[in-house]
Formats: sequence, C-alpha cells, structure tokens
Amino acid sequence: MAKKVKSAAPHQQKHPNAIGIKEAFGYMFGDMGNLFVLTFVSTYLKVFYTDCLLPGHGASAAKISTDLTVLFLVIRLWDCINDPLWGIIVDTRKPRKDGKFRPYLKTVSIPMALSTVLCFLNIQNVISSYTVLLAFAYITYCIYGMMYTGINIPYGSLASAITDDPNGRTLLSTFRAIGSGVGGAAVTLVAQKLIYDDGISLNAEKTFIAAIVLSALAAVAYMTCYKTTKERVLYSPEKKKVDIKLTYGTLFKSKPFITVTIAGMLISGLLQFGSFNQYLTKNYFANSDLSIWLTISTYAPMVILMAFVPKLSAKFGKKELCVSGLALATLSSIILCIIGPSDYLQANAWPFLLVNFGVGSGYSFLSILTWAVVTDVIDYQENVTGIKNESAIYAVYTFARKLGQTLADSGGLQLLYNYAGYDPETASVGYIPGVGEKLYKMVSRVMAIAYGVTFIMFLIYPLGKKNLAKLHEELMEKRAAQAEQLKEKAEAEVKA
Repeated sequence: MAKKVKSAAPHQQKHPNAIGIKEAFGYMFGDMGNLFVLTFVSTYLKVFYTDCLLPGHGASAAKISTDLTVLFLVIRLWDCINDPLWGIIVDTRKPRKDGKFRPYLKTVSIPMALSTVLCFLNIQNVISSYTVLLAFAYITYCIYGMMYTGINIPYGSLASAITDDPNGRTLLSTFRAIGSGVGGAAVTLVAQKLIYDDGISLNAEKTFIAAIVLSALAAVAYMTCYKTTKERVLYSPEKKKVDIKLTYGTLFKSKPFITVTIAGMLISGLLQFGSFNQYLTKNYFANSDLSIWLTISTYAPMVILMAFVPKLSAKFGKKELCVSGLALATLSSIILCIIGPSDYLQANAWPFLLVNFGVGSGYSFLSILTWAVVTDVIDYQENVTGIKNESAIYAVYTFARKLGQTLADSGGLQLLYNYAGYDPETASVGYIPGVGEKLYKMVSRVMAIAYGVTFIMFLIYPLGKKNLAKLHEELMEKRAAQAEQLKEKAEAEVKA
C-alpha cells in the first residue's frame, strides 16, 4: 500500500498574501517621507516660533508662551474633526484601479510638501504686527496638519492592505521603523549643523532653505512608496457606508485599542517633548551640537536590533518584546533623573549619552513593532465587528498621537517658561545658571513618567502571542467565507 504524503504543517505553508523584503523596502520610503517633514516640524518649528518669528514685536515672553500654548491646543481641537473626517473619506471612497490607499501618496504629497515650507516662511521682516504674525502661524500650521493627516492615514492603512500575513506585517513594521529612523536621524544629524549659527542661535533663512530641501525629499519618498507597493488584501470594490456609531462606539469598549492608543499618545508625546532637548543642549550643556550625539545614542540601538526583532517577535511575541523593552527604557529614564543635574554631568555629557543609549535600546522594540501592533488591533476590531474600517480606526489612533504631541508642546512650553524660566532674549548666551538645571529635571522626569505609564499599558494589553494566533486563525476563516460569498454573488450576476 502506498504511503500517504503528509501535507505541510500550517505554520510551514506559505501565506497566500506573503510579501518579500523588496516590497517592505518600498513601503519604508513612506515613513521616511513622513519623518523628513515631521521631525523637522516637531523639532524646530517651536524654536522657530519662540526665537525667530514672534519675539521683538512688542510681546513679552509670557504672552508668547500663552499664545503658543493656545495655538497648539486650537489646532488639536480642529484635529478632533479633521482626523476622523479623513478616516471616513478614505474608508468610504471607492477604490481606484491602483488601489484604495496608494493614490493618496501621489495626490497629497505635493500639497503636503508646500504646506511644510510655508510653516517656516519668516515674514517678520515685512510684517511688524505681532497679531498678524501669530495668525500666519495659525493658518500655516493648520494647513500642514491637514495635509500631513491626508497622507499619513492612507499610508498607515496601506500596511493592512499590502498583506494580512502576521510575518509580513512584522516585516512592514520593521522596515517602516527603518524609514522612520533614517528620516528622523537624517534631519537631526544634518539640519542641526546647518541651521544654527555658532551652535546656539537658530538662523531663520537657513531653516527655510532646509524646509524646502526636506519637503522635496519627502515628496520623492512618497512617490517611491507609491510605485513599489501593491494592495492585495480583499476588500469590497463597492463604495461602502460607514456606521459611525458602530465603528467608533466599539473602539472605546475595546481593551486592545484603548491600551495601544494610550501608549501611542504617551510615546508620540514623549517624542514630541524631545524637541525640548534643543533647549537642554544649548542652555544646559551649552552645545546644541550635542543633539547630534543624543540622536545617535537613541537610534544606534535601533539599527543594531533591526535584524533581530522580526525573528524575536515570531518566537516570543510582539507584546512580550515591547514589555521587556519598555521596562529597560523606564529604568534607564529613572537613572537619568538620579544622576543629574550635576556640575560633573554638565561638564562631561558622556554619562547622559550612555544612559540615553539604554533608553533608546528599550524604546527600539516598541518603535520597530508599533505599526505591526496597530494592524493587529485593526484585525481585532474586524474580527469583533465584521467590518473592515482600517482608515477610520487609524484616524482615531493618529488623533490620539497628535493629542499626545499637543500635550507635550503645550505642557512643555508652560514648563519651559514658567518652571525653567526660559527667556528668548537670553537664549543665545549658552549655559544659563538655574534655567539649565531646571531644563534637565524637566526633560528627565517627563521621560521617566511617560515610559513608566506606557510600560503599564503594554502589561495589560491583551493580544499576547497565544491570543493573537487564535485571532488570526478566526479572521482567516471569516475572510475565506467572505471571499466565497463574493465569488458566488459574482457568478450569480453573470448568469442573470
């Protein structure tokens, strides 16, 4: 009797929507484009406002602080409408022949680039009215936020359309993190040397030129992502209606979504709060070029870990790696609080950089896996509701991240002016006694708190390795049944 040939075990079979490194590499360029502009705006726009655009027109430091705090809050209030609206537009729009999400990379890239350039247009030499200058800041920053959302939501949603293979999702998230790291590091390492005079004073003209160059690079990166990716996961070719109550109502009852969103808000806020390192390095360490080494100490661990995280994730699980990494980041942040400020640390920054390397090592796991975790949450919601609304879900998550950035900007500005006693008139003198020490305490303590709470969020996040495997198995069965129904419907329409 002939022996039966055993079929390959499920985990050995190739996923029908498996992808390779080539496509993941192409997807990487989208977040590289994002970070070219986002890092530049997040890091330098606040300094541009406080040191270049608004001072010298009759407004006190206290008024500038208050007005900028209100500005960031107002823009985020508008995002309460703007972000979900973009999500609904993307979700309900009928797919084109080049996909549902990819077309936005092509159509929104140029407006996004132009809006970024306008944010850094220094019109104070031709306009002396403080009110007009502040209004200009409102308008340009608002337009930038709308355009960034208009390209970021489709780009983030694109990952779930490229593949539903868990390993493929991790690959996409890994390469997205690479793109993020390259884009963010390139801006910090290069721009830092070019836009400051004497390592302390921000040069408005050089900043504007840098904005033009980076915006152009971002547009090229978006087009590269558009050209090198493909949407292959099943979705209805018909224009669909979004049940807003069902979509958003279930989100705020979802433990995976709530925990990941709070974590995303905290980490995004913490990254935004990192822009205050510009003040720390120039007014405590008296050397803004130290920001370059601070960036290297943060991103170097990520470069080292990139090759190992996909395999570690497959073996131990995404949640499990994030929890371990956040524990290390939290502990390292606490050590930063303990070792400084001190006279020795101010004169010798290497302990600060060394411990920050520990922070970066722990954060790297979350940074690399973040977007794979978000797509898992999107899958969870689809499994619960039976509706595939990735853009609407991604929009709420994006808004939460922006909210974190706003809290970081608004709260950070209040700490900068009212706690640390920062004064733009003395900002170019290097180390400022008293102010510098408070800047150090401000930065290190916020890091420790934010990483600590994020660690707790991932501890209670329910989609560990075992639960996630069960989720994907159930979802694959439901999608297969849906595909069969669509096939039968199409055959019936042909016969009719």
